[in-house]
Amino acid sequence: MKKVSADNISRLTERKYGSDYIVDVLREYGIPYAAFNPGATFRGIHDSLVNYLGNRQPEIIECTHEEISVAIAHGYAKATGKPMAAITHNIVGLQHATMAIYNAWCDRVPVIVLGGTGPMSYPNRRPGMDWTHTALVQGNQVRDYVKWDDQPADLDSVPESIGRAYQLAMTEPTGPVYVCFDAAIQEAEYKVFPSLPNPARLKPASGPTAAPEIIERIAGELLRAENPVIIADRLGRSAAAYDALAKLADLLMIPVLDQGTRNNFPTNHPMALAEIASEVIADTDYILVFDTMDLYGALHAFDKVTRRGTPLYNPKTHITHVTLDTYLVGSWSHDSRRLMETDDLISADTSVFVPELLEKCREMMGSVTYAAAKKKIEKRSRKWEGRLEKLRAKWLARAEQQKEEEPIALSTLALIVWNVIKDEPWVLANGILNRWVSRLWNIERQDQYMGKHPGGGLGYGIGASIGVAMGFPDRLCVNLQGDGDFLFTSNGLWTAVHHKIPLLTILVNNRSYYNSEEHCIKVAGGRKRPVENAFIGNRIEDPPVNFAQMAQSLGAYGEGPILRSKDIEPALRRALAVMKQERRPALVDVVTQNR
Repeated sequence: MKKVSADNISRLTERKYGSDYIVDVLREYGIPYAAFNPGATFRGIHDSLVNYLGNRQPEIIECTHEEISVAIAHGYAKATGKPMAAITHNIVGLQHATMAIYNAWCDRVPVIVLGGTGPMSYPNRRPGMDWTHTALVQGNQVRDYVKWDDQPADLDSVPESIGRAYQLAMTEPTGPVYVCFDAAIQEAEYKVFPSLPNPARLKPASGPTAAPEIIERIAGELLRAENPVIIADRLGRSAAAYDALAKLADLLMIPVLDQGTRNNFPTNHPMALAEIASEVIADTDYILVFDTMDLYGALHAFDKVTRRGTPLYNPKTHITHVTLDTYLVGSWSHDSRRLMETDDLISADTSVFVPELLEKCREMMGSVTYAAAKKKIEKRSRKWEGRLEKLRAKWLARAEQQKEEEPIALSTLALIVWNVIKDEPWVLANGILNRWVSRLWNIERQDQYMGKHPGGGLGYGIGASIGVAMGFPDRLCVNLQGDGDFLFTSNGLWTAVHHKIPLLTILVNNRSYYNSEEHCIKVAGGRKRPVENAFIGNRIEDPPVNFAQMAQSLGAYGEGPILRSKDIEPALRRALAVMKQERRPALVDVVTQNR
């Protein structure tokens, strides 16, 4: 990324202002970046980052909107497991950032959101904006969807405030926090400063695991079951849990249904059977669930019009859920989803629990008592053998058959992109092409796909992808970007250009807010009204947006719109060449079908 030249600026040694101390504390916690759109209420911190720290750790990531700033921090945390800072300008900047903060909350991702407020002291406020941009306890704006918020009253309170914010953000289940600094504290001169904190003594709490007898009981239930199944959703935030889950599925031949909030299971594993979830669940007698917020949704089929659910499972099926998500159930938002009955609800960190469960199953498999389990495993192996291979052969054939279709089929796009990037050190930051990526790509590691965002707020894709690319600077970062989502925060591409962050954005352009168009079709159909009118208020055409020109105007490489599948690969090759030679982000606009 673009650095400030050492010839122009160097780190000062004399700490003089409150903001100098604040940024020193951020450095103590190893915060690598601070993304923000500049604002007057944190001008003291801005100056200290540049002229005191020399724009290094934290380094400024300049953004054109606060939603982009927080989304970048969101993506970075998903890639690295560590937080960076996003700074917002008083109540106006914080309100711009709220959707992105809510996305991070729903995704249980650690983001350190910092803010500035105009002086709380009335005599110190300038006329006008210092009044309209100052709130009485600014954190009220986001309190319902952050883990903690604070507004320290003096400089002596700053180290404890930042320390608690970092500790809570990084304690499982992780999430965003918000700390606001009075402009007067930032800009005041001090002769004596508080001692800097020792982050080694303020570490996040270690995640709880289950008692040995509980792990042994769950292992025994797995081994006694005829047709167990595992459902996983956010387990994939941990490489240890991801690897252990794959080995557990190998050991016991258990189908795994990946819900996709994170990448929880290798897509080419023979037990990756999420595509036939209804068949798998109907036949099961034991369901083991890991970190699945919408368990009710995973276990029910839903009527498109009435929205009512019908169980996919037998009511006598035993259900065990291992999660810490119950620790963050709030009242304002129902992001914790519908309450689902289970036979066991175990509060444990899956990054610890799953490896321990694997070892216990291995140990118990060696005993004479569980010799019968081996026969069940062999039976399940025969039952599911070759199912994934047959499914993938069918999907590949469909992608090939659809190659000549216009607009371009999502299956075809997924296959072509895979063939271009598969030999690169790639990471998929955003987008799944309506499941065609998981059907046709070999995603083998926890850190190759960052998963979807449960908050569902438009504007997430480009910012989060930039953050992922910052977390993986030596990989080809791919963003399968929806057109409607991109139009919310397209100027985020400028940040990637400005900081020389290579990012391949493939604009998946169906020229529609198609999710809403589908809803209009369902409602009109249910009411016996004309479904052909569903395009009104949903289509992004007349005129169609020229996304390539938009990218070019922001300084990125832009190409498209591409209308024929045979033109996709050459365009991607040209984009990759620019990215590698110039370290410049690229956008390729592909006009696609809706599904």
